Amino acid sequence: MAFIRKFKTTSGATGVQVVYKEGERVVKTVHVGSAGNEKQLLKLVRKAQGIIDGDKTPLFNLDKFNKK
Repeated sequence: MAFIRKFKTTSGATGVQVVYKEGERVVKTVHVGSAGNEKQLLKLVRKAQGIIDGDKTPLFNLDKFNKK
């Protein structure tokens, strides 16, 4: 199981990690980066979600709904 962990660093920034667990035990941690503001944090969370998703094929194609 993998999840995104956000935490405060000693400098006051927000760190983002991808944490892999087997049962109750942490088996791997990947540091994605540290963000100083909300825009950077959102970018890092999206990057972390991409790491978790890897090569998975989505169940639905939602591209037509994600117009920017």
